[in-house]
Amino acid sequence: MSDQQSEAVRDLSQAELAAIEEKYDEGAATRSVTPAFGKVLRYVALTFAVYHYLTAGFALPPDYWHMGWHLSGLFILTYALYPMVKTPTSFDLNTGALRLGGVPYLDIILMVLGVASALYLGLAWRGIGMLGVEEMTFRMGNPNGYDLLFGCILIVLVLDIARRTLGWILPFIISIFISYALLGPYFPGLLQHPGVKFNTFVSSMYFPQEGIFGVTLWVVSTIVFHFVLFGVIAQRTGLGQLFIDNATILAGRYTGGPAKVSVVSSAFFGTISGSSVANTVSTGALTIPNMKRLGYPGHFAGGVEAAASAGGQITPPIMGAAAFIMAEFLELPYTTIVIAAIFPALLHYVGVFTVVHLMARKLGLQGLTKDALPKLRAVWSDGWANIVPLVGLLVVLFSGYTPYMSAFCGISLAIIAGMSRLREPVTLVYAAAFIGFVVWKQAGGGFDVAMSAILILGAVVATLNPQRRISLPEMGDTFETGVKYALAVGAASAAVGIVIGVINTTGVGFRIGFMVTQAASNLGNDISWLFTFGAYELFSVEDLTLFISLVFIALACILMGAGVPTTALYIMLVSVAQPALAQLGVPPIASHMFVLYYGVVAEITPPVCTSAYAAAAIANSNPFRTGISAFTLGLGKVVAPMAFVYAPVLLFVSSTGFDLWEFTYTAASCIAGVIALSSAVVGYWLAPVNIAFRWLLAIAGLIFIAPSLQADLVALIVASPVIVTQLIVRRGAKAAS
Repeated sequence: MSDQQSEAVRDLSQAELAAIEEKYDEGAATRSVTPAFGKVLRYVALTFAVYHYLTAGFALPPDYWHMGWHLSGLFILTYALYPMVKTPTSFDLNTGALRLGGVPYLDIILMVLGVASALYLGLAWRGIGMLGVEEMTFRMGNPNGYDLLFGCILIVLVLDIARRTLGWILPFIISIFISYALLGPYFPGLLQHPGVKFNTFVSSMYFPQEGIFGVTLWVVSTIVFHFVLFGVIAQRTGLGQLFIDNATILAGRYTGGPAKVSVVSSAFFGTISGSSVANTVSTGALTIPNMKRLGYPGHFAGGVEAAASAGGQITPPIMGAAAFIMAEFLELPYTTIVIAAIFPALLHYVGVFTVVHLMARKLGLQGLTKDALPKLRAVWSDGWANIVPLVGLLVVLFSGYTPYMSAFCGISLAIIAGMSRLREPVTLVYAAAFIGFVVWKQAGGGFDVAMSAILILGAVVATLNPQRRISLPEMGDTFETGVKYALAVGAASAAVGIVIGVINTTGVGFRIGFMVTQAASNLGNDISWLFTFGAYELFSVEDLTLFISLVFIALACILMGAGVPTTALYIMLVSVAQPALAQLGVPPIASHMFVLYYGVVAEITPPVCTSAYAAAAIANSNPFRTGISAFTLGLGKVVAPMAFVYAPVLLFVSSTGFDLWEFTYTAASCIAGVIALSSAVVGYWLAPVNIAFRWLLAIAGLIFIAPSLQADLVALIVASPVIVTQLIVRRGAKAAS
């Protein structure tokens, strides 16, 4: 290997990886401030984290106070850390007469206004006699002057913090929704409505239940933040490295080993991280250089990592923020969503794994040598304690307790695993505090005896961790990092609440849903003759209408996903998809999972695919070409969501019921379809596949996805020339050798 090649696959330092994550992760890059102001912001971030951690375990204050405090923290930290306009020098330390600690006074003023508007709701909930403000009950739908003032401030500033952390696209889309609510009479045709009065609009957006103080902000402030924090702490204490080492042991020795390690480790890591970019940087730092050393092209190595990491948001048990919001929308336990997501996640990783395997076969790449593999005994003897927090979190979650209680227990056990050591008695204070909490909860009936015993045992076992103890300042840094990770999703959740408010106020979701189904029905009627042979009708108009509706919604997800976070995209599009697909008889959980899945596909769809760009930076490859590789690697999952609309049994928990035989057959059909599509993408199955046969495999793969015996027979007939030819070539190759 030449010096140039060696340089191309060198391992990146932690600082370089952090810089890549800052560049491509939403909201990771922050402004430099003076050391004194930095200390203030650190205390704010730690107070923010500790407040959420403690309220998850002990008691949540009333919603309007809880969300108000959460919004206040977002305003303080966002206006301090994110410049008004991103320029090459805006993140540098700039001091002067018009700045406080490096932050412009204008941002300080906006920060104060944001905090005031967030907390006013709680202060005025019972009324403020000296200002003539009545109780909230009397102001619903009839806001007074103070309500209008603070409501308008909050709406504008929420859009501003979303713009600062995520860019212009999301605020622009939300502004269109606001315009639709206020200017309803001026819209054409079916979209026309009487319009919402300005006072009514501000009231709907500001007062709880709808709008900004609605379900999205509640879910993020009560559940999502805690799981983000757990993921950061668990990674810091060594769980992420344990996953990567075990993935290397499991898959490293086989054909194309490092690429398969990338897929398996991303699947493992996805269980604790709902962020695609964080997943890409954490696992890609090891797997991408290893893939390049083995002989994979840089763009393909980056594409593998990006495609695998995009699954973090659909990988149980800790999925992205959208999954928690889905549970609230559907009014189902989060555990039900987790169970429903098992097969979709499996299908995603099967698709990526298959492409990786076939590409390795095509390129003749071998696995890692035995000496290069970590030793199973050494890995587990050193890192076994890091699995305790995840086990504790899952036990609490699947025992029927609230997601935030399970997150509280998971975070507590992660702190113990990182900071308490039996050999250092003073540090046992963390374990003792958690055990005291468990005993207190058990005495009050909050935990049963079995759960209390499990959690106490977990706390005791975690203190036996043989790894180096994490100091209090280091854990403080970890908490601070967790808060910064949560700022972008917090800003998006507050802003996208406006969309929900507009949809509830105007009914636009049902209007657009009706327009989608009408357009699909008209198109279905127009092309139905193509599928009619005499008296035999291959596809009915109803079948065509459903399929075309799904294609419309999928395209909308992929196109709108360019620059819109998955959570915000899911909320906006499910409001359209749910009414449209409900009219066509699709169960709610299937339509919600369909939109979430395509929201994730948008993460690796060029031209805006941040995960692929982060992977390209690590692989030192062309970003756009890496994005194309990531998209083709994930091609199987582009069509897979169609399967769980047509066969909701794949989601286990659909209202249509669960039948083991139907599930087994349909799952096997879907996997066959994904394998056929993967072979078409790579141009290799048992032997190289020519271009004509690749098209046959692609068509067969698409037909396999349709869950019926007739479709599978047609798919086999289409693929049969390829299968026969491949078997003959393979037998000839074996005979020759």
